[in-house]
Amino acid sequence: MNSFEPTAKPIVAVTGASRGIGHAIVKKFYDDGWDVLTLARTPFSQVCPWAEGIVHHIETDLSEEASVRAAAMNLRERLAGRGLDALVNNAGISPKDDTGGRLLATQTEIEVFRKVEMVNLIAPLILVRELLDPLMQAGGAVVNVSSIAATQVHPFAGAAYAISKAGLSALTRELAHELAAKGVRVNAVSPGEIETSILSPGTSEVVSRDVPMKRLGHPGEVADVVAFLCSKKSSYVNGAEIPINGGQHLA
Repeated sequence: MNSFEPTAKPIVAVTGASRGIGHAIVKKFYDDGWDVLTLARTPFSQVCPWAEGIVHHIETDLSEEASVRAAAMNLRERLAGRGLDALVNNAGISPKDDTGGRLLATQTEIEVFRKVEMVNLIAPLILVRELLDPLMQAGGAVVNVSSIAATQVHPFAGAAYAISKAGLSALTRELAHELAAKGVRVNAVSPGEIETSILSPGTSEVVSRDVPMKRLGHPGEVADVVAFLCSKKSSYVNGAEIPINGGQHLA
């Protein structure tokens, strides 16, 4: 296992960093001069944008509590006494039906509900709790990646996903209120239709109908806001949730 070098660089941990928004978040922090540590179910990807990333990657299954706790312990060991400047809870799963469509609340198996809630909601809580000491040490920030589906019925995101993201938004508020006095800020971002490799069929119609800016968002546009919320430029921002959807939430 490799720990970070004792440099003045700030450190961020990002979950679900192997593709899409997570990948863009990693690249943004790396380009901004942060030390980046990633947590994902998959092994380190050779297409990740930082040369030494392979030594800063922890494989973990966020659907299993024991795996999440083990990853947090691994991360604390790698910090080697240094503080954690930011934690970005980006990972999320959204199961579909056999045709790739959204699963309704009455259709979703309870075990599927449990898995989605574990990955999207409970794992972020466990990570915050397990990493609170290094976050406090650094006066760090937590950013949770929620979704527009947390506040309105979405044509592609299923019920389990929407419920978990609504819970994540509520968790953001609770943690922001609870941890502010400990020097840790907690905020969230709420992306809408973002251009990734796994767009659902019909996305262009949703964008044309519901997004006032009439275009998809780019992963880098989400990453920019996440990085802002983790930086000292947002030092008085706490308990906020920023929609990143071109005005889609206004529809």
